[in-house]
Amino acid sequence: MKQAICFIGAGNMATSLIGGLITNRYQATQITACDINLDQLQHLQQRFQINISQDNLACAGAAEIVLLAVKPQVMRVVCEALSTLPPNPQQLFVSIAAGVPASAIDAWLGGGRTIVRCMPNTPALLQLGATGLFANAQVSAAQMESAALVMQAVGISIWVDKESDLDAVTAISGSGPAYFFYFIELLEAAGVELGLPRETAATLARQTALGAASMALDEDVVKLRAQVTSRKGTTEQAILSFQQNQLGQLVNEATAAAHRRSLELAQELTKD
Repeated sequence: MKQAICFIGAGNMATSLIGGLITNRYQATQITACDINLDQLQHLQQRFQINISQDNLACAGAAEIVLLAVKPQVMRVVCEALSTLPPNPQQLFVSIAAGVPASAIDAWLGGGRTIVRCMPNTPALLQLGATGLFANAQVSAAQMESAALVMQAVGISIWVDKESDLDAVTAISGSGPAYFFYFIELLEAAGVELGLPRETAATLARQTALGAASMALDEDVVKLRAQVTSRKGTTEQAILSFQQNQLGQLVNEATAAAHRRSLELAQELTKD
Protein backbone atom coordinates (compact mmCIF):
# COMPACT_ATOMS: atom_id res chain seq x y z
CA MET A 1 0.00 0.00 0.00
CA LYS A 2 1.20 3.47 -0.93
CA GLN A 3 -2.01 5.47 -0.66
CA ALA A 4 -2.11 8.66 1.34
CA ILE A 5 -4.20 8.09 4.48
CA CYS A 6 -5.95 10.78 6.49
CA PHE A 7 -7.12 9.89 10.01
CA ILE A 8 -9.93 12.17 11.12
CA GLY A 9 -9.88 11.68 14.86
CA ALA A 10 -6.68 10.84 16.73
CA GLY A 11 -7.92 8.88 19.75
CA ASN A 12 -6.82 5.50 21.04
CA MET A 13 -8.03 3.41 18.10
CA ALA A 14 -6.54 5.78 15.52
CA THR A 15 -3.26 5.76 17.46
CA SER A 16 -3.26 1.97 17.47
CA LEU A 17 -3.93 1.82 13.73
CA ILE A 18 -1.20 4.34 12.98
CA GLY A 19 1.23 2.39 15.16
CA GLY A 20 0.28 -0.86 13.46
CA LEU A 21 0.74 0.62 10.00
CA ILE A 22 4.17 2.02 10.92
CA THR A 23 5.18 -1.34 12.40
CA ASN A 24 4.14 -2.94 9.11
CA ARG A 25 6.45 -0.51 7.26
CA TYR A 26 3.82 1.86 5.96
CA GLN A 27 5.49 5.16 5.14
CA ALA A 28 4.93 7.74 7.87
CA THR A 29 5.05 10.48 5.24
CA GLN A 30 1.86 9.02 3.72
CA ILE A 31 -0.11 9.32 6.98
CA THR A 32 -1.80 12.46 8.28
CA ALA A 33 -3.71 12.68 11.56
CA CYS A 34 -6.33 15.37 12.01
CA ASP A 35 -7.94 16.29 15.34
CA ILE A 36 -9.07 19.29 17.39
CA ASN A 37 -6.66 18.24 20.17
CA LEU A 38 -3.34 19.79 19.19
CA ASP A 39 -1.47 18.21 22.09
CA GLN A 40 -2.54 14.75 20.96
CA LEU A 41 -1.53 15.52 17.38
CA GLN A 42 1.91 16.71 18.45
CA HIS A 43 2.35 13.58 20.56
CA LEU A 44 1.55 11.42 17.53
CA GLN A 45 3.91 13.42 15.34
CA GLN A 46 6.76 12.99 17.80
CA ARG A 47 6.04 9.30 18.30
CA PHE A 48 5.52 8.25 14.68
CA GLN A 49 6.90 11.15 12.57
CA ILE A 50 3.60 11.42 10.71
CA ASN A 51 1.97 14.56 9.33
CA ILE A 52 -0.60 16.41 11.41
CA SER A 53 -3.38 18.88 10.63
CA GLN A 54 -6.37 20.54 12.21
CA ASP A 55 -8.12 21.09 8.89
CA ASN A 56 -10.38 18.10 8.21
CA LEU A 57 -11.38 19.23 4.73
CA ALA A 58 -7.83 19.84 3.53
CA CYS A 59 -6.59 16.62 5.09
CA ALA A 60 -9.36 14.54 3.51
CA GLY A 61 -9.05 16.28 0.16
CA ALA A 62 -5.42 15.21 -0.16
CA ALA A 63 -6.00 11.57 0.84
CA GLU A 64 -6.91 8.43 -1.06
CA ILE A 65 -8.12 6.77 2.14
CA VAL A 66 -10.05 8.81 4.71
CA LEU A 67 -10.34 6.94 7.97
CA LEU A 68 -13.20 8.28 10.07
CA ALA A 69 -12.16 7.63 13.68
CA VAL A 70 -14.47 10.01 15.52
CA LYS A 71 -17.13 9.23 18.10
CA PRO A 72 -20.47 8.10 16.64
CA GLN A 73 -22.24 11.09 18.17
CA VAL A 74 -20.20 13.57 16.11
CA MET A 75 -19.97 11.54 12.89
CA ARG A 76 -22.77 13.47 11.20
CA VAL A 77 -21.23 16.88 11.88
CA VAL A 78 -17.80 15.68 10.70
CA CYS A 79 -19.15 14.08 7.52
CA GLU A 80 -21.40 16.98 6.58
CA ALA A 81 -18.36 19.27 6.79
CA LEU A 82 -16.67 17.01 4.23
CA SER A 83 -19.64 16.90 1.85
CA THR A 84 -18.12 19.62 -0.33
CA LEU A 85 -15.34 17.27 -1.42
CA PRO A 86 -15.67 16.59 -5.16
CA PRO A 87 -17.03 13.15 -6.09
CA ASN A 88 -14.15 10.71 -6.48
CA PRO A 89 -14.73 6.94 -6.78
CA GLN A 90 -11.02 6.39 -6.15
CA GLN A 91 -11.29 7.93 -2.68
CA LEU A 92 -12.19 5.44 0.03
CA PHE A 93 -13.89 6.37 3.30
CA VAL A 94 -13.37 3.89 6.13
CA SER A 95 -15.47 4.28 9.28
CA ILE A 96 -14.63 2.65 12.60
CA ALA A 97 -17.53 4.34 14.43
CA ALA A 98 -19.86 1.84 16.07
CA GLY A 99 -23.52 1.89 15.12
CA VAL A 100 -23.45 4.38 12.25
CA PRO A 101 -24.71 2.75 9.00
CA ALA A 102 -22.80 3.17 5.78
CA SER A 103 -25.94 4.63 4.15
CA ALA A 104 -26.06 7.43 6.72
CA ILE A 105 -22.36 8.18 6.31
CA ASP A 106 -22.84 8.28 2.54
CA ALA A 107 -25.79 10.65 2.81
CA TRP A 108 -23.93 12.96 5.20
CA LEU A 109 -20.94 13.00 2.84
CA GLY A 110 -23.17 14.10 -0.04
CA GLY A 111 -23.97 10.73 -1.62
CA GLY A 112 -22.26 8.39 -4.06
CA ARG A 113 -19.24 7.82 -1.80
CA THR A 114 -17.10 4.72 -1.58
CA ILE A 115 -17.46 3.47 2.00
CA VAL A 116 -16.21 0.60 4.11
CA ARG A 117 -17.70 0.32 7.58
CA CYS A 118 -15.67 -1.51 10.24
CA MET A 119 -16.43 -2.91 13.69
CA PRO A 120 -13.11 -3.30 15.53
CA ASN A 121 -12.66 -4.19 19.20
CA THR A 122 -10.43 -2.96 22.00
CA PRO A 123 -7.71 -5.66 21.74
CA ALA A 124 -6.76 -3.76 18.58
CA LEU A 125 -4.96 -1.45 21.01
CA LEU A 126 -2.51 -4.37 21.47
CA GLN A 127 -2.67 -5.31 17.77
CA LEU A 128 -4.71 -8.38 18.73
CA GLY A 129 -8.00 -7.07 17.40
CA ALA A 130 -10.82 -8.73 15.49
CA THR A 131 -12.62 -6.50 12.99
CA GLY A 132 -15.72 -7.09 10.91
CA LEU A 133 -15.90 -5.13 7.64
CA PHE A 134 -18.70 -4.28 5.21
CA ALA A 135 -18.30 -2.55 1.85
CA ASN A 136 -21.00 -0.62 0.05
CA ALA A 137 -21.69 -1.20 -3.63
CA GLN A 138 -19.25 1.50 -4.80
CA VAL A 139 -16.18 -0.18 -3.28
CA SER A 140 -13.84 -1.95 -5.71
CA ALA A 141 -11.96 -5.17 -5.03
CA ALA A 142 -8.70 -3.21 -4.77
CA GLN A 143 -10.25 -0.82 -2.25
CA MET A 144 -11.55 -3.75 -0.20
CA GLU A 145 -8.01 -5.10 -0.10
CA SER A 146 -6.68 -1.71 1.02
CA ALA A 147 -9.27 -1.44 3.81
CA ALA A 148 -8.51 -4.96 5.00
CA LEU A 149 -4.77 -4.24 5.06
CA VAL A 150 -5.34 -1.15 7.20
CA MET A 151 -7.38 -3.08 9.76
CA GLN A 152 -5.01 -6.06 9.67
CA ALA A 153 -2.36 -3.72 11.06
CA VAL A 154 -4.09 -4.24 14.42
CA GLY A 155 -5.29 -7.85 14.18
CA ILE A 156 -7.50 -9.93 11.91
CA SER A 157 -10.25 -8.68 9.62
CA ILE A 158 -13.30 -10.56 8.36
CA TRP A 159 -15.69 -9.38 5.65
CA VAL A 160 -19.46 -9.72 6.00
CA ASP A 161 -21.84 -9.75 3.03
CA LYS A 162 -24.67 -7.87 4.75
CA GLU A 163 -24.27 -4.70 6.77
CA SER A 164 -26.80 -6.06 9.27
CA ASP A 165 -24.25 -8.77 10.12
CA LEU A 166 -22.12 -6.05 11.75
CA ASP A 167 -24.70 -5.93 14.54
CA ALA A 168 -23.95 -9.61 15.20
CA VAL A 169 -20.21 -8.86 14.98
CA THR A 170 -20.77 -6.15 17.59
CA ALA A 171 -22.48 -8.64 19.90
CA ILE A 172 -19.73 -11.26 19.55
CA SER A 173 -16.37 -9.55 19.06
CA GLY A 174 -17.13 -5.86 19.51
CA SER A 175 -18.59 -6.28 23.00
CA GLY A 176 -16.96 -9.69 23.49
CA PRO A 177 -13.80 -8.58 25.31
CA ALA A 178 -15.94 -7.31 28.18
CA TYR A 179 -17.56 -10.74 28.51
CA PHE A 180 -14.17 -12.36 28.98
CA PHE A 181 -13.06 -9.61 31.38
CA TYR A 182 -16.19 -10.27 33.42
CA PHE A 183 -15.59 -14.03 33.47
CA ILE A 184 -11.99 -13.45 34.62
CA GLU A 185 -13.32 -11.11 37.31
CA LEU A 186 -15.75 -13.79 38.50
CA LEU A 187 -13.09 -16.50 38.40
CA GLU A 188 -10.77 -14.32 40.49
CA ALA A 189 -13.55 -13.77 43.03
CA ALA A 190 -14.25 -17.51 43.13
CA GLY A 191 -10.58 -18.16 43.86
CA VAL A 192 -10.71 -15.76 46.80
CA GLU A 193 -13.89 -17.47 48.03
CA LEU A 194 -12.00 -20.77 47.96
CA GLY A 195 -9.26 -19.33 50.15
CA LEU A 196 -6.61 -18.06 47.72
CA PRO A 197 -5.00 -14.65 48.21
CA ARG A 198 -6.57 -12.15 45.78
CA GLU A 199 -3.29 -11.56 43.92
CA THR A 200 -2.77 -15.31 43.47
CA ALA A 201 -6.32 -15.82 42.23
CA ALA A 202 -5.96 -12.90 39.81
CA THR A 203 -2.66 -14.17 38.41
CA LEU A 204 -3.98 -17.70 37.93
CA ALA A 205 -7.24 -16.58 36.32
CA ARG A 206 -5.57 -14.20 33.86
CA GLN A 207 -2.77 -16.53 32.83
CA THR A 208 -5.27 -19.35 32.39
CA ALA A 209 -7.39 -17.13 30.13
CA LEU A 210 -4.33 -16.20 28.07
CA GLY A 211 -3.22 -19.82 27.74
CA ALA A 212 -6.68 -21.13 26.87
CA ALA A 213 -7.24 -18.43 24.24
CA SER A 214 -3.82 -19.12 22.70
CA MET A 215 -4.58 -22.85 22.45
CA ALA A 216 -8.02 -22.14 20.96
CA LEU A 217 -6.62 -20.11 18.05
CA ASP A 218 -5.69 -23.17 16.00
CA GLU A 219 -7.72 -25.98 17.57
CA ASP A 220 -11.34 -27.11 17.82
CA VAL A 221 -12.55 -25.78 21.18
CA VAL A 222 -14.92 -28.72 21.68
CA LYS A 223 -12.01 -31.14 21.34
CA LEU A 224 -9.84 -29.02 23.60
CA ARG A 225 -12.52 -29.04 26.26
CA ALA A 226 -12.92 -32.80 25.95
CA GLN A 227 -9.18 -33.31 26.38
CA VAL A 228 -9.18 -31.66 29.81
CA THR A 229 -12.53 -33.03 30.96
CA SER A 230 -11.75 -36.43 32.43
CA ARG A 231 -14.69 -38.66 33.30
CA LYS A 232 -15.67 -38.14 36.96
CA GLY A 233 -12.89 -35.56 37.32
CA THR A 234 -12.89 -32.04 38.69
CA THR A 235 -13.34 -30.30 35.32
CA GLU A 236 -16.34 -32.48 34.48
CA GLN A 237 -18.05 -31.40 37.67
CA ALA A 238 -17.53 -27.73 36.84
CA ILE A 239 -18.79 -28.15 33.26
CA LEU A 240 -21.85 -30.08 34.47
CA SER A 241 -22.60 -27.26 36.88
CA PHE A 242 -22.34 -24.72 34.04
CA GLN A 243 -24.70 -26.81 31.92
CA GLN A 244 -27.20 -27.45 34.74
CA ASN A 245 -27.30 -23.72 35.42
CA GLN A 246 -27.87 -23.05 31.71
CA LEU A 247 -24.74 -21.05 31.00
CA GLY A 248 -25.31 -21.56 27.27
CA GLN A 249 -28.75 -19.96 27.48
CA LEU A 250 -27.31 -17.05 29.48
CA VAL A 251 -24.69 -16.44 26.78
CA ASN A 252 -27.35 -16.55 24.06
CA GLU A 253 -29.54 -14.08 25.96
CA ALA A 254 -26.60 -11.75 26.66
CA THR A 255 -25.43 -11.60 23.04
CA ALA A 256 -29.03 -11.17 21.87
CA ALA A 257 -29.34 -8.18 24.21
CA ALA A 258 -26.15 -6.67 22.80
CA HIS A 259 -27.45 -7.28 19.26
CA ARG A 260 -30.75 -5.53 20.02
CA ARG A 261 -28.92 -2.56 21.51
CA SER A 262 -26.70 -2.30 18.43
CA LEU A 263 -29.82 -2.02 16.27
CA GLU A 264 -31.30 0.60 18.61
CA LEU A 265 -28.12 2.68 18.59
CA ALA A 266 -28.12 2.77 14.79
CA GLN A 267 -31.65 4.18 14.85
CA GLU A 268 -30.78 6.72 17.54
CA LEU A 269 -27.65 7.92 15.75
CA THR A 270 -29.36 8.42 12.39
CA LYS A 271 -32.72 9.91 13.34
CA ASP A 272 -33.31 13.51 12.27
